Amino acid sequence: MKKIMIFDIDGTLIPEVHGAKVPESTLKALELARKAGNLLYINTGRPYVNVDDDVRSLGFDGYVYGCGTMVECEGEQIWYNKLEKELCLKTVEIIRSCNAVPMYERKDCVLFDFTMRNSPVIDQIRENFASQGKNVDHCTEDEDFSFDKFIVAFDEHTDIKRLMKELDKDYFWIDRGPVFAEIVPKPCSKATGIEMVLEHYGMDKSQAYAVGDSLNDLPMFSAVGKSISMGNGEKLIPYADYVTDDIMEDGIYNAMKKFGFF
Repeated sequence: MKKIMIFDIDGTLIPEVHGAKVPESTLKALELARKAGNLLYINTGRPYVNVDDDVRSLGFDGYVYGCGTMVECEGEQIWYNKLEKELCLKTVEIIRSCNAVPMYERKDCVLFDFTMRNSPVIDQIRENFASQGKNVDHCTEDEDFSFDKFIVAFDEHTDIKRLMKELDKDYFWIDRGPVFAEIVPKPCSKATGIEMVLEHYGMDKSQAYAVGDSLNDLPMFSAVGKSISMGNGEKLIPYADYVTDDIMEDGIYNAMKKFGFF
């Protein structure tokens, strides 16, 4: 019976080190699984524009982008959650009033709020994108400003409680540690993206496997028959059906072999 494995990118396929590449053992596992007739999907918090060529070149059958805000199956966009401009502008004002620093993400670009103070987190991300040749000049003042999701950086100057409360009506808050969070519009999630993919192929949940390494991968686990945490996914491990090895210790290869993908 054909199976489908759904992968996060950062910390799962690629080590979370700037400039890191997909491990050789992972490349071999993907090749073997594809030859065996199984489906391979990416499920990432990244928007379309931030999935790099080194990932696309691996030949995945499709992608869930932006924590479920866009779904693509074999080159066909089957879902895109376009937010109303009014909500986008209202959100900008909430974030500004709470003194957080955002980076907005849309399928075609990332956008910054240059009216806000500097943030080491956001500044570093912007520098990384610039070093990759990506446009980092789009901003909240653009005439066509809108976004699909965003991240917010915060510190002791941020009214974090009010920020969380005011965003709660329209967004899911995904904790990414002590200095930033990932914010996704309701009802989108990595789980809804998987559900759309399975429906597209007429596949059952029992045929689906998801592998990740951080808490933003947790929604995937409710949408599949078998959940897998990378050995380096310390916070995700308690929620997984199975824990494989570290990303640099053949974790993907070993998990795919165990569950019969080749």
